[in-house]
Amino acid sequence: MKIRNIATVYVLDGDKILLMHRVGSRLFQGSIWVGPGGHFEADEIDDPLKCALRELREETGLSSDDVSDLKLKYITTRKASGEIRQQYIFLTSLKNKSAELIQSDEGQTYWVPLSELFSRKMAYSNTECLKHYLDIGKLNDDIYAVAMGSNKDGLAVRFTALTEYETTQ
Repeated sequence: MKIRNIATVYVLDGDKILLMHRVGSRLFQGSIWVGPGGHFEADEIDDPLKCALRELREETGLSSDDVSDLKLKYITTRKASGEIRQQYIFLTSLKNKSAELIQSDEGQTYWVPLSELFSRKMAYSNTECLKHYLDIGKLNDDIYAVAMGSNKDGLAVRFTALTEYETTQ
């Protein structure tokens, strides 16, 4: 079974979040709102941060110097279309208020008020992670493993804060 690794960065600036409006891709039909991000390159396979920073620069023009407190907060896992998809979701704050955003062929970037965030069509996994972050995740330094799936009631999500694990054998 193929594994697809994806990194996504959500940039916050006060009561706004940076989103991209994308129309069509290899993974979805129609239009969707997402954070800047994309698939790992071969040299990034064990370095989600490297992928996240590359995608942030390519899609928005922002660099690590333009943001602060860039943190991995969520690792989502789901099975779709015969593959396992792992998404590494980073959150950060805009530091350089004068940074100019570029437009890329990946989609149009917009600062969206947080009050309008969940009225946008987004992937279920990203919606649930952002809801969790705004309610709980922003209050701590935990990294959460997020299992995505479905049950008799529809889509399901489970959050688990990762802790150090050592065997006693």
